[in-house]
Amino acid sequence: MPEEAGVTRAEPLLPRISVIIPMRNEEGNVAPLIAEIANALEDEAHEIIAVNDGSTDETGTVLVNLRGTYPQLRVLHHAENRGQSAAIRDGARLARGEILCTLDGDGQNNPAFLPAMIRLLESDPAIALVQGQRVGRTDTGFKKFQSKIANKVRGAMLKDGTRDSGCGLKVMRRAAYLRLPYFDALHRFTPALMVRDGHKIAHLDVLDRARGSGVSNYASLARAKVAIVDLIGVWWLVRRRKPDTPTREEN
Repeated sequence: MPEEAGVTRAEPLLPRISVIIPMRNEEGNVAPLIAEIANALEDEAHEIIAVNDGSTDETGTVLVNLRGTYPQLRVLHHAENRGQSAAIRDGARLARGEILCTLDGDGQNNPAFLPAMIRLLESDPAIALVQGQRVGRTDTGFKKFQSKIANKVRGAMLKDGTRDSGCGLKVMRRAAYLRLPYFDALHRFTPALMVRDGHKIAHLDVLDRARGSGVSNYASLARAKVAIVDLIGVWWLVRRRKPDTPTREEN
């Protein structure tokens, strides 16, 4: 389990919304991103759970120092890099809000879209996930091409109606998320597994932004190769899902 930095302040309101941000070596992006989230959700009872995922720069120090400015900020520390899915899972397990919001720690996901995504989630109790779908992507041409092909293959196999499952902007019901099977790439297959569990999902187009500073810390060729195995595994899970059988207790 991650270690949470000690907090001595009083927190009078139980948060309704928990924002979870996995961060690895994002010292230059921490402060502006936390400020944007706090501004976007200023009218909501919320908490921000930043997971310092084994950073080797000053990400952890910057986060701890920001707690004095943002009383809703909680900081979790992974002693070593465990990956995005583990960071999100640990944050979700400790979250107190019934609604979870996730976004990447590099500043490319704009928190200004969170209120609209929350409203969309709450418009229908059957919706368990609102998945952001990026438009105007700022990645390199090769990376966009690679992502487009990957999403087409994934969509054809999993049939979850999502064209961009890799977008970090997600808003979902905590209870539904915690019932999903956990594995290393869960954050990329959340829409398919929500559908597998019988939930409705919704989508919202979101504008992509350039990274604030630094370089990507969660993408690699090795990860792309493993993603093929993950895709086959999720396809198997979806196909093997059996509908729940109604039961009746005898008196």
